[in-house]
Amino acid sequence: MPAPEDARAVAEERPSRMASTWRYALALAISLFTWGVVMVTASERPAGDPKVMWFLLGDPALGLLSFVLIRWRHRRPALVAVVLTAFSFVSMTSSGPGSWILGSIASHRRWRLLAFVVPFSVLAGTVQERVGLSEDTLPLWASVAFGMLVAGILVATGYAMGSQRELVDSYRDRAETAEREQRARVAQAQAAERTRIAREMHDVLAHRISLVAMNAGALGYRTDLTAEEQASAAQSIEENAHRALSDLRAVLGVLRDPTRPTDAEPERPQPGLDDVAGLVAEESSGGMRVRLSNRVEDELPPGTGRTAYRIVQEALTNARKHAPGTAVTVDIFGSPDDGLVVAVRNAAPVGPAPRPALPASGLGLLGLAERAALAGGRINHGVDAGGGYAVRAWIPWES
Repeated sequence: MPAPEDARAVAEERPSRMASTWRYALALAISLFTWGVVMVTASERPAGDPKVMWFLLGDPALGLLSFVLIRWRHRRPALVAVVLTAFSFVSMTSSGPGSWILGSIASHRRWRLLAFVVPFSVLAGTVQERVGLSEDTLPLWASVAFGMLVAGILVATGYAMGSQRELVDSYRDRAETAEREQRARVAQAQAAERTRIAREMHDVLAHRISLVAMNAGALGYRTDLTAEEQASAAQSIEENAHRALSDLRAVLGVLRDPTRPTDAEPERPQPGLDDVAGLVAEESSGGMRVRLSNRVEDELPPGTGRTAYRIVQEALTNARKHAPGTAVTVDIFGSPDDGLVVAVRNAAPVGPAPRPALPASGLGLLGLAERAALAGGRINHGVDAGGGYAVRAWIPWES
């Protein structure tokens, strides 16, 4: 039994049903033509002649067997070729399958087998011509030359068909490869888009939800708040919740638009460096002690400004989560030649936290590192010598 790999190769080599049909029809036509020529000669001989009886009964039987054996030409090409060529010594109706197997061997470039079968086939044709019913035979050299001519035509035809099949297979392989590459590009683009949307949603929502959680925590744990302070905290919760929903709808709008290219910039929100002051003011109104130093005088490209804003936003969110009540400094400076530097530092916490720490997603600093890397920059963060936590990022001016 053939190995599974050989079975798959055989299945790939098998022609289509239509191709097999016309091959069987052509082989049958060749067999019937040669057998019919012999039967015309047999009509001139006595009915009881053994040769006539053979070509009338035995020859068709071998021909039928030849058409059955030709089905195994791909699995056992050498055995089928030898048997069919041997049948051609005495059977005219085997000439069709014999011609077919010769072309099949040539189409599959089995040169060693072909070198054996071609002389064998020429010899079979010469013997067949001499043992037939006709008394008029060609000279030996003419019979050999005619057999070589027929074999050459069959080999050339099979070789051409094999070349055509290989060309079609190569086109099919190219098409399948191109399709696989296209699917891989689509999957990669989809993964990149999901990552971009996830990063954008984290940056937008983490800031708003942390403000909501901070004010809600104050309402839950501070029993000494005045009615005015409680109303202010509730109003802050309401405002930030509405802003979070608005930003969420804006980000999800990018996902709902199927015509939007995957490499396009997000529609909303698109904050820039000029919005950092408003962000700091919002944090200050929420109770954070934060100081901003913006020493950038040249106009910053939108992409770089958006990256800087997100870095400041995430750094302030982390400071509110993990070091509430500490003083935070935001320092932004740079030039077109030196690039942009964003430095955010909070002082070391003093005493226990007044409320439970907010749950950490673990994605904030990772997202900042990805943003900085995509912009062609770098980011460093960690505890400094004074016990505080510092985030420092450098971004190329044209990111």
